[in-house]
Amino acid sequence: MTRRLGPAALVLTGALALAGCGGSDADSGSSGSGGKAELSVGSAYMPQPVSDEMAAGFFTVTNKGGAADELTSVTSDVAGQVTVHETTGGAMREVKSLKVPAHGELVLESGGNHLMFEQLKREPKEGQTVSVELRFAHSGPVEVEMPVKSATYTPKTGH
Repeated sequence: MTRRLGPAALVLTGALALAGCGGSDADSGSSGSGGKAELSVGSAYMPQPVSDEMAAGFFTVTNKGGAADELTSVTSDVAGQVTVHETTGGAMREVKSLKVPAHGELVLESGGNHLMFEQLKREPKEGQTVSVELRFAHSGPVEVEMPVKSATYTPKTGH
């Protein structure tokens, strides 16, 4: 019995040591040595525009990976231009990118960071979907189907 427990205990100890090493690297958040970003997008929607010139877009980017990334640009078939905006202190301004932290989220929400769809090619209506392509500094592009909701829609997820 002792012979069987010895190797099993060594394997378990080795596995725990490796898991500990991997965890500390992954948690470092430094780009390059800390792994890579693992991005997914959820809770996407666009309120039906109240103007035929502009629309807004909201979603959450979740990063389960050990490296940070940045949302750098967005394109859509519905708009001539999509810009990324940051809201701080109640003031909105266009930015070149928004950070997606390692093991964290980038939340785009009403009253906060958001997308602006400008030069609309068609006016999105409630019940339709809008296709967008999100581009990141380090990860590949992500295609998102954004449902168009009522202009007064408030999601239950808080954004």
